[in-house]
Parts: sequence; C-alpha cells; structure tokens
Amino acid sequence: AMRDMRGLNEFIKQIRSTKNKEEERARVDKELANIRGKFRADRQLSSYEKKKYVTKMLYIYMLGYDVDFGHMEAVGLISAPKFSEKQVGYMVTAVLLNEHAEFLRLIINSVRNDIIGNNEVNQCLGLTLVANIGGKEFAEAVAPDIQRLVISSAVLPIVKKKACLALLRLFRRNRDVMQADGFIPQIMSQLDERDLGVLTSLMSLLLALVADPESDLEQFLPCVPKLTRVLERLASSHDVPQDYTYYGIPSPWLQMKIMRVLQYFPPAEDDSQNRLLHKVLRRMLMGQELRSRNANKSNAIHGVLFEAIQLVISLALDEELMSHCVDLLGQFLKAGEPNVRYLGLESMSRLSLVPEMLEHIKMHQGEIITSLSDPDISIRRRALDVLYGMCDETNSREIAAELLSYLTTADFAIREELALKLAILAEKYAPDLQWYCDVTLELVEKAGEFVSDDIWFRIVQIITNHDELQEYAATKVLESLRSGMVHECMVKVGAYVLGEFSHLIATQPGCSPQEVFELLNAQFASAAQATKNLLLSAYVKMLIRNPGLPAEHAANVMAVFKRFATYADQELQQRAVEYEALLANRTLGTEVLAEMPKFPERESSLLKAIEAREGDSNEVSVMRRRVAAAEAQSTLAAESAPQQQSEGDLMGDLGGAGAASGGDALEELMGLGGGAAASGNGNGAAAADPFAAGAGLGDGAAGGVLPIGDVSEWYRKLTLSDSGVLYEDPYVQVGVKMQVQHNLARLNLFLGNKHSAPLTDAKLSVEQVAGMAARVSPVPPTIATKAQEQAQVDVALQAPAASPPKLHISYSVEPAGQVSTSVVLPVPASKFLVPMPITSPADFFTPWKSLQQVPNKVQEMVSGVPPIDMAALKGTFSALKVGVAEGLDPNTNNIVAASGLATSAAEPIVVLVRLEVDPASRTQFRLTVCSRTPAAAAAVKDIILAHTKPEGAAADSPFGL
Repeated sequence: AMRDMRGLNEFIKQIRSTKNKEEERARVDKELANIRGKFRADRQLSSYEKKKYVTKMLYIYMLGYDVDFGHMEAVGLISAPKFSEKQVGYMVTAVLLNEHAEFLRLIINSVRNDIIGNNEVNQCLGLTLVANIGGKEFAEAVAPDIQRLVISSAVLPIVKKKACLALLRLFRRNRDVMQADGFIPQIMSQLDERDLGVLTSLMSLLLALVADPESDLEQFLPCVPKLTRVLERLASSHDVPQDYTYYGIPSPWLQMKIMRVLQYFPPAEDDSQNRLLHKVLRRMLMGQELRSRNANKSNAIHGVLFEAIQLVISLALDEELMSHCVDLLGQFLKAGEPNVRYLGLESMSRLSLVPEMLEHIKMHQGEIITSLSDPDISIRRRALDVLYGMCDETNSREIAAELLSYLTTADFAIREELALKLAILAEKYAPDLQWYCDVTLELVEKAGEFVSDDIWFRIVQIITNHDELQEYAATKVLESLRSGMVHECMVKVGAYVLGEFSHLIATQPGCSPQEVFELLNAQFASAAQATKNLLLSAYVKMLIRNPGLPAEHAANVMAVFKRFATYADQELQQRAVEYEALLANRTLGTEVLAEMPKFPERESSLLKAIEAREGDSNEVSVMRRRVAAAEAQSTLAAESAPQQQSEGDLMGDLGGAGAASGGDALEELMGLGGGAAASGNGNGAAAADPFAAGAGLGDGAAGGVLPIGDVSEWYRKLTLSDSGVLYEDPYVQVGVKMQVQHNLARLNLFLGNKHSAPLTDAKLSVEQVAGMAARVSPVPPTIATKAQEQAQVDVALQAPAASPPKLHISYSVEPAGQVSTSVVLPVPASKFLVPMPITSPADFFTPWKSLQQVPNKVQEMVSGVPPIDMAALKGTFSALKVGVAEGLDPNTNNIVAASGLATSAAEPIVVLVRLEVDPASRTQFRLTVCSRTPAAAAAVKDIILAHTKPEGAAADSPFGL
C-alpha cells in the first residue's frame, strides 16, 4: 500500500536529501501546512487522499515533530471498508494517540465490531490497538469479548495471542476486568495449548495475574503441574517447532516466564511434581553451556539460567542444586559482560539469605571483593550487598578490613550505605570488644561526614555499656584526635568518650586532664553548634571527676564557661551558666553529672536504617520466611544479660539485666509495657497450680470450634521441652519453638492452615500479667490454604509471676465464621531457672536454716502417689532446671536442690528445694521450698508439684501461702 502513494515516497526522498536540521524543519513545516490546508478545504477528500496525508503525518511524528491535528481523519479511517485504509487508520491511531485521548470514544464501537467479527485480520487490527492504547473505557466495552476470544477453541492462534496481550493491557489499567465468574479456571485450561506462541502470550497474562498483590494464589495452584509439564517439554526439546528455537534454545522467553510464574508458589505437595521440577531444573542448570561466541545466544542462555537459579532459590528444593547455583554464579562473576556480572551478584545476594549456602558463597569471596573495584557503580553496590550478606564470625575481620580499605576510594553515592553496613557487621560479628572499637573508630575517621548520627550514637552506647572497653576506647579516641585533621564526627565521639571516661586514663603519660582539655578545646572554634554543646559537657565532667586538678587548669575551663555565659546562642549560653553553677556547688554537681547509666536497648537503630534502605521482592520474601527461625536463634543470645556475653554478637546486648539505673532495665530493653512487677521481697500472692482445672490453659473457642487434643497435656509437655504443639483445632495448628536466655524467653510460633480455604482476619495478642512483660509480633491477616506463617512472642520475667500470660488467637474461616480462643504461654517459672552448683553441705543448709519461717518457706505433703522412682524424680527435677545436689543429703530417700530464678534484678533469686520421700511406703512425700522472695518459692513449688503430684492425690500444706 505504501508503494502506491507517490506523494509520500517523494516526501521521504526530499527529507532525506536535506543538508541540515533547519532545512529539514522548513520542509516538514511546509508539508504540515499543506496537509492542514487539505483537511480544512471544502472539497471532500477521497479515502486514498486521507490515507496518504495521514501516513505523512505518521512519518513526520516518527521524525520527532509534534502533530497536533488530523486525529479525526486518522480515526475515521478505522471504519473504512477497504483493508489498506483500515490498516493505516489503526496504525496511525495507535501511534499518535494515547488512552486519554477524547477521540477514542468515537471508535470504541468500530473497534468492538472488528473484534467480534469473523474477519481474523480485522480482529488482529482491533486487538493490536487495544493492546497499545486500551484504557478503562475500552476495558468496560470490549473486555468480555476479548475474554471470550482467549478461552475460545475456535479462533486462530494469531488471534488468541493478540487477545491475551490485549487483555493484559486492560488488566493493568483496570483489575476489575478479571472479576467474571469462572474465568480464571478457564484461563488455566488454556495451558494445555500446544502452540508455543499462544503459550508465551498467555504466560505474560498469567504472570501479571499471580503478581498482583490482591490475587488469591490458591485459585492458581492447579496451573503449577501444567506449567511444570510445559517446562519439561521445553527443557527436553520435545515437540518444539523450529520457528520457536532461538539459537538452539527452545523458546527461551517462554521458559523464563514459566519459571518466573512458578516462583510465586510454594513447593508442590505432590512429591512426583517436585521430583519432575527438580529433574527439569537440574537439566537446565547442568546441561547448558555458559559462554557462546554469539552474543544473542549467550543472552538467551544467561536469561534461562538466571531464572532457573531464582526458582531454585525461592523453592529451596535441594541443597546440592543450590550449591551448584552458587558455582554457576561464581562463573558469572568472571564474565566480561557487566550485565551478567550484575545479575550474578544480585542472585548471590539473595542466596546469601540461606544459611546453608554461606560456606559455598565464601569460596567466591575473592571475586566478590574484586567487584568492589568494578567501573560500574551498580555492580559495586551489589558486591557490597553480597559481602554484607555473607559475613559471619569466620570472615568478619577480612571483610571489615577490605571495606575499610575500599571506603577511602568508594564513590560518594555509596559511602553512606557502606559506612552503615560496615558498622552493623562490626557490631554483629565482633570477635572481641577491642576489635569492634578499632574498626568503628577507623570507620568514623575515614567516612567522616558519611557517618550518620545513628552510627556514632551506637558506638558510644556500646562503649558505655561495657566497662572493660571504656579505658581502651578513651585511649584510642585520644590517639585519633592527636593524629592531625579530624572530622567533626570524631570530635563528637571524642567529646562524649573523654568526657565520661578520661579519668580512667588520667595517670597514663600524655593523658592528663589538662592535655585532654587542650586537645578537645583545639577543635572548639571550628566545631558546629551541636558539637560545641558536647564539648562543654565534656569540660564540666572532666572537672567534676578530677577534683584534685591544679587551679590553673580549672581556671582555663571556667574561662570557657564565663566566655559563653553571654553568648548569643541560647543553648550554649544556658549550658555555660548551668555548668558554672554546678561547679560552684560540688555536691550538687557530682550528683547531677554522675557517670552515665547503661543504655537500655530496644532494637538497633542501625538495623532499622538498613531495613529502610533494602527493598523487598517475592524471592527475598520467600527466603526471609525460610530463615526466620534461624535469625531468631542468632539474635536471642544477644538480648541476654551483659555478664553472660562480653564477646561476639553485640547487637542488642546493651540493656541486659540490671543495666539501667532506676526503673526496670528489661522492660526498657525489650520495649515492653504491661502490669507492674510483683515485689521481689514482699508478700506476693500465691502462684496457682498451672495445671488446675481453673487455670484456663485453653479457653473454649468462640464459634463452636473446639481443640482436637488435650491443651493441658500440650502445655505440660512444653514445660519440660522447648518445642511442640501449643494448640490445634480442625482449622489451624499452632506449634512453638522456645529459646530462653537469662530472664528472656522467645517463642517462635508456627501457625499452619489445615483447612481447604484460607484463614482470614488472623490476629494474635498477648495479655500482660504482673511480673511478666510480653509482646507479640503481628501475623499476616490471611493464611493461605496449607500454608504456614510465623509470629514471635517475647517474654521478660521481671519478678516471680503468679501465672504466665495468655495468648489470644482469632481468625475467620468458612463455614465456622469468627473463631477466638486463648492458651496459656508455656513459660512458667521453671523456664527461667538456672541450676546452682552446691559444693558443700554448708552452702545449702546454712541459708536453708535461715529461711524456715513463713512466708519464706512453703511446704506441702502429698500422699496416694504411685511408688516413687528416685532416678525418674531426679530426671524431672533436671528437666525443670532445678539443680539437684547429688550426695549432699546422707538420706538417699531425699533430694536437695538449688536454682536461681532469673529476673530483671541484677542477681538471680536463690530458691532452695528439699523433697523427702517416705521410705516405708514410698507413696507419699513432703516438698519444701525456701527463698527470700516468697513468690519465687511458691512458683517453684507449684511447678514441681504439677509434675510430681498425680491428679487426685491428697495434699496438705501446713506452711503453704
């Protein structure tokens, strides 16, 4: 058709013969004026003339010039009877207009008539227009017709392909187009199509559907076996037409789209399907050549391999296959093409979320470090991500040294992120405190303005909370300040550290208060206002803590305060006046300017900052869920008391038991609210029997849903072990895995949906009880069919508690409706006991004799029990963490034991236990528990009886509370 338009051909020749841009512009303007005049003329243009002029407009638009008229003529050609004119009308309309053009409303009926007509060529023209510029109005008018073409078996493959792409465009513009009942199952039935072109277009539509956050993935699960079979067909090159073989690779684009779709689903429940997918992926990963002289073939190979690796990562099918993926990615890091290296590093950073793969990734640490010097900044960023993800205790020294070396040459755009990640790694994987101090101070020195306030705040927190580090840190900071030009961030750190701890090094050569003052004061003039505030605070603390200073030195400091007592800045002036007054009253000054207390810790602000920087994706989310339990285990120890952890992971160790001065340190540490703690030495209420019928271990569920087991028995087992079933009903099972450190307990909950329908409105909450502070992390509101979600409950024992808190569980499910229930968390007093070694009888009986008065002593006699096996009884004591002192009591029918109950107090509460068995009948015993804290004695007594007194046994408590 184009060859018949001589005027168009001549115009193109003239444009090509122009010598410069101005000449081309003049010729274009002349032609546009001519076309505009023709359209305005009274004479009716023929269809041929319209076609010719509209085609010229299209050519001019493609040259980059604006065409703001003639749209009506182009739109009018769509309804022309001749194909050549209709084709030009569709083509020009699709290029010149967008979905918001008013003219499109005029052609909706014409386009719809072509789509529903019997002419396949016209159908393709209409569908192509919709796929390019279809908007909400088109979606409302033609979406049902296009859906019928997608699922029809009577249309040609070329029409079905275009229908899928048109429907994809409409879905992206209006998600409601997919609301028709039964349409999704009909789409999945099309996956049996043999035509690979139709499957490719259909896969684009399916990928958009499953990626939609509002989609219910459960309804797409039937497509997984079909997709696996199609992938197996392609991987084996079975029944693949030559037209769809690209450089010897069967339809690589279809393979990539299928694997991208499969990443949104969990591993199949059918083992045969998993085996088939595993076989296909193994064939893809181990049977492909990595390099080809042809760039197009290499791109196709790499595309398939990368998607296969991402699928292996998301499904975590096999450790051997994942290790092979790491080897492949290591080869990609050596590739000459930057895109391949980038994708290799990106995939490796995701794979580093799997703990089992870290050792394999470490084998490529050299190539990853080399990538930090790559000319492409995006590759350098990904290399930093991989190093951050693969770092642990074994390689932290090497990685930290490389990052510190790289810091001086890194781009400004990456230095802030680099400083943040290096600070986290130094804190999390510090082999010792001095190494942490060296690395972070060097970081502050080299990164300078790229060190955020969060980083240096964290540094001084750790120094403050570790007494053994303070003297060393003060010495290192002083050395840094003497090195010459220092950044203001180092001055801030120096002002705080030397103000607090310079008295610890005052006797060392060159570290006298006078020399420290002169060194800090040399930075005063050039410091910012906030830094000057810190320096003034440092000066006054140095004077208060060194009362024997020479008068000359004190006068120098006082001169600074007097100079700023009339300063224009209000903050500086106020500090100077107040500090001068405090120095005049030494008693008050010593009290007000006492050493800073230990910092309470909630959550590292550095971790929050890095989480805010990191994006999330489907692949990352899958791996995060997979390693959630491992992460919980690694961070629990970091929240324990400082005296139990002086090295290793420093994350979150700043507010251990007894750290804060005044108030409850553990409540501050965990950020927990709740009821007031029971008095540690007052008359606490008696702890109720946790297994008694009235204890309410599992309240009846609202909605008529009852547990399918014995909640009390589940609770009893969990008091002796750290994992098991907490609750189960016909719809949900809640498992628990516990970790206890000192007075902190972390319960990882696993909520599994057993039902054939999703659980909605899922919620967890935990009550607050006196003596315990508890919090629960949110759970996703929807738990898909046969899926499992995780939540975390943190409990801190602040004082002996009468009973553990309850966990409230609620969800909605068909046909039961709203279901609510409550279970007692399995964290009785025994979970927080620490066996105490008793080396001599005096160690036990001396305090025992001093605690023989009520309320420090609780006692109960139990009769009617089965014959007592002393070995089994000692095993029960051991499981309850009640430390048996073997051989201490000469009577072999008695057991004496001692444990410490860990609370938020600095020292555990000592609890002494004696159990005396009647040697004649062996069917009765007397249990006596003593402690200076009555509530602790009662709690330990009750938990021991819960496991030693059978139901129905007689009991007498002559000294009970």
